[in-house]
Amino acid sequence: MTVKRQAPVSPDPAAAEADPWQRLRRFTRARIALGRTGHSQPTDAVLAFGLAHAQARDAVHLALDVGAVTATLDAAGLAHATVHSAAPDREHYLRRPDLGRRLDQASRARLDAARPQQPPDVVFVIADGLSALATQRHALPLLQAARDRLPQGWLIGPVVVAEQSRVALGDEIGERLGARQVVMLIGERPGLSSPDSLGIYLTHAPRVGRTDAERNCISNVRPEGLSYAQAAERLVFLLCGAAALGRSGVDLKDDSAPALPAAAAATPPPTR
Repeated sequence: MTVKRQAPVSPDPAAAEADPWQRLRRFTRARIALGRTGHSQPTDAVLAFGLAHAQARDAVHLALDVGAVTATLDAAGLAHATVHSAAPDREHYLRRPDLGRRLDQASRARLDAARPQQPPDVVFVIADGLSALATQRHALPLLQAARDRLPQGWLIGPVVVAEQSRVALGDEIGERLGARQVVMLIGERPGLSSPDSLGIYLTHAPRVGRTDAERNCISNVRPEGLSYAQAAERLVFLLCGAAALGRSGVDLKDDSAPALPAAAAATPPPTR
């Protein structure tokens, strides 16, 4: 009996193509479909994780270049003031979050002297937070985009550049400047795919003792996340809503999507 041997099947070039997830990864910075080698991750995934972790750590410890920020504000013709929290250095800032929520004595005196005679409708604070990298890259373009969209006639107070700052530092800053609303542009806690994400925190009638429930937050402002234009549109929508309502936070809903331009509203960004 003769047995015919079947000719070997040539592999399909498309099936032999490397990792099919590679095509999908270009749409996201998230760590998806890392694959495996035996029971472990591939070497390139392990090395990429180490790099991302190092970038996140560097972002936390990087100092804000206050001179560069104030020089840009000068070029834009924006009055400004610099302040420092009660945390004397980064080590205290990371270990004592409470110190990052209050100004030091010199900053209090400086803001009291800079208080405008007429209460500003809004004061913007550019703060380092947990990622000065994010602040350095995105705060000024976002501030410019928001300023261009504010209602005509709104009075903008001096822009405050804050070092070793937590979100609640804006409450004391806004209170001392007599602001009706304060907007914190602050670096968010770095993630393994986003060491430079900027957060926006809006508080109506700022004063020491405000809670997080009395703020509105727009997060993930960066080219790979929420664009400057989208973030500015949402921020101005909330500012106008807070001014009309007389409060911010859980009582102020972000239902801005129907009111935004089609391009901005097409992909609603994550907020928190």
